[in-house]
Amino acid sequence: MQFMLYISRYMIPFLILYIVGYGILMKVPVYDSFVTGARDGMKTVAGIVPTLIGLMTATGVLRASGFLEFISQMLAGAAGGMSSLFPPELIPLTVLRMFSSSAATGLLLDLYKEYGTDSRIGMTASLMMCCTETIFYTMSVYFMTAGIRKTRHTLAGALLATAAGIAASVVLARI
Repeated sequence: MQFMLYISRYMIPFLILYIVGYGILMKVPVYDSFVTGARDGMKTVAGIVPTLIGLMTATGVLRASGFLEFISQMLAGAAGGMSSLFPPELIPLTVLRMFSSSAATGLLLDLYKEYGTDSRIGMTASLMMCCTETIFYTMSVYFMTAGIRKTRHTLAGALLATAAGIAASVVLARI
């Protein structure tokens, strides 16, 4: 274990030294390449910012209006008979996770405070946060950046993967 801690402590500095050393060895202007990459990165950030602002605003409006809670209550009512399989307390987290990771993290902390981290709900919620993705955020940012207009089957695939992640979370939390 001590060996792994030693390696992990020096891995990043070693990687940076390796990249710079390799660039110098291959006679690549390392600093100029870094500056060019940083400039391109700033262009990408400038292209993503309007999408991020729009998505954050939409998520804030949905939360403030109570629409996400309304959808969560409707789904909890529909899934009332399945409470032995899937805790209804996790439905708001499931819905919110598809839109915003930071909002879902806040909701996760509230679940921890109420039920505890070692409870079935806490364990399932933790696993769910690891096994699912912010579908709409990811799709909007990456497709906008790449200029993709036809998403084809991406949303269906992402929703299927999220359902699989949720199912895996429930199963793993019971083990």
